[in-house]
Amino acid sequence: MRVAVYAGTFDPMTRGHLSVVERSARLFDRLVIVVAVNPAKQPMFSLNERVTMIRHVVAPWPNVECESTSGYVFELARERGAKYLVRGVRGCTDVAGEIALARMNHELAPEIETVFIPAHPEFSEVSSSRLKELARQGADLSLFCPAEVASRLAERLGAGAISVAEGAHV
Repeated sequence: MRVAVYAGTFDPMTRGHLSVVERSARLFDRLVIVVAVNPAKQPMFSLNERVTMIRHVVAPWPNVECESTSGYVFELARERGAKYLVRGVRGCTDVAGEIALARMNHELAPEIETVFIPAHPEFSEVSSSRLKELARQGADLSLFCPAEVASRLAERLGAGAISVAEGAHV
């Protein structure tokens, strides 16, 4: 069985992340999305809130699950029997940092391969940070995140002006 781990802070998950999930779910028998703690970031949503949102939006993929870790992702991958770490890339600016991370992971866990999967081009320009910025401005988020995420952003920001087209999906 081909098991992969796709880790990130996902604060919150964007359509770009979901396009990586969609592609990965076709490539691997089991995909474990891992919401990782990054001490350098101050997330808007708690670890549990992010896991709950992700579980909701990945429900259409029966081979995809979600959990969290405050430890090293490669250690969790070993525990889950994963031989692959999925890294989503949006464009050339992501690649240098992702290659450095892949090299480090290879040094620490040489039995686990890193696989780079690009987000669909139409979803590649919006990061979680940019999504939160757009939400604060009251922008229509339907092109950038699932309705569940947009409504949670609206709740958190008290921004009733955020609009999301019904039925929008990856």
